[in-house]
Amino acid sequence: MSNKKVWFVTGASKGLGLALVKKLLQQGYRVAATSRNRESLAAAVGTHDENFLPLQVDLADEKSVEKAIADTVHKFKTLDVVVNNAGYGIGGAAEELSKAEIDESFAINIFAVLNVVRKAMPQLRTQRSGHIINVSSIAGLAGATGWSVYAAVKSAVIGFSDVLAQDVAGLGIKVTMVAPGAFRTSFLTGESLIIAKNRIEDYVDVHQSHDRYYAMDGAQIGDPDKAAQTFIDLAENPQPPVRLYLGPDAYKRAVDKLDLIRKDLEDWKTVAHSTSF
Repeated sequence: MSNKKVWFVTGASKGLGLALVKKLLQQGYRVAATSRNRESLAAAVGTHDENFLPLQVDLADEKSVEKAIADTVHKFKTLDVVVNNAGYGIGGAAEELSKAEIDESFAINIFAVLNVVRKAMPQLRTQRSGHIINVSSIAGLAGATGWSVYAAVKSAVIGFSDVLAQDVAGLGIKVTMVAPGAFRTSFLTGESLIIAKNRIEDYVDVHQSHDRYYAMDGAQIGDPDKAAQTFIDLAENPQPPVRLYLGPDAYKRAVDKLDLIRKDLEDWKTVAHSTSF
């Protein structure tokens, strides 16, 4: 059996997660991967490699997550890298989105991340080692018109990861938040992108934004195989970053947003300082 690191990857049946799992197995890593459907996951990965453990997991159910972590450790005896990749996009003005649509988005895009981290931490803490990689999005820092709830959940992943890194540093555990830009996966299709069922015609700018994103499908600048290798390199790096904005588009949007934030800070510096005793 391989003595390479053991990875636990959520949302592995398509997109960046699938590209990562395939590349990990090609390079001899041991991989536990999750999907809502075990059979579709196994078929997508297309291997019976003894280093691969496909798992059917409801990430919104902490008991299901707990069992998946336990099954991983039982098979591979350790756990080295946890990748919270599962998630999906949700578009619509806040008024258009139903409570059920919003609740489901938070359940998968942020509460699932919390479930996985909480259930993996006892093993990582006991080992005094490990690396947690939480996949956010450039939308978490620089959101776009029509995607307010998606920006909210991905911003939560960024904030959570930032402080988690501080909380577990003393335990020998590393945390990296990866915020990708546009990668050429199925993300901009109905498989991974939900639009509010309740359409309010007044939101012209919101709907035009959705149309622009749909038109990008198949022409995204990012190569998922190169992204997958970046994840592997992060886990092998003794000093990985806490924050990585991945892709030239993500980098530019992040820089532009930070410039706007700095301008607001300076423009309103006097007011900010005016509230002290």
